[in-house]
Amino acid sequence: MQDSRHEEFDAYVAERGPALLRAARQLTGDRAEAEDLLQAALTKTYLAWDRIEDRATIDGYVRRAMANTQISWWRRRKLEVYPTDRLPDRPAADDHVRRSELHDALGRALRRLPERQRQAVMLRYYEDMPEAEVAEVLGVSVGTVKSTVSRAVARLRDDAVLSDDFPRSAPPVTGEY
Repeated sequence: MQDSRHEEFDAYVAERGPALLRAARQLTGDRAEAEDLLQAALTKTYLAWDRIEDRATIDGYVRRAMANTQISWWRRRKLEVYPTDRLPDRPAADDHVRRSELHDALGRALRRLPERQRQAVMLRYYEDMPEAEVAEVLGVSVGTVKSTVSRAVARLRDDAVLSDDFPRSAPPVTGEY
């Protein structure tokens, strides 16, 4: 019993790990912290594995565990930060600011896409689903997924707000979203 539970959990982590890490990255904004957060959530999930009857809800369970854990960590850190009347001598590095601004602008650009294009892009790139899975989820052919994603990416490239705020000559923002 214990071995099959362990194998089933390992298979789940192997299949969904990259997508869950991206979700953790969204919550933390930092890869190392995201890895720690995901590890903590997966530990909680493993301990509750036998109580989760509907295996289709496991992603939701892990995401909820990540959100709750992140909130707990944030509250703990919040107690370590004390306000002061003095401003710091140097502004904070704008790498994180620029990445956050780009992330926000991209989110707004995605919301401007037609619903089908937005769904296809989110499933393909944010959930890291293969085109065949996206086609199955959306109830369309693989060719339709390819053309829909292609049109969506072209619209994002031509989005006036993205190109005005983040010209192509700017250094690329690296990392996962």
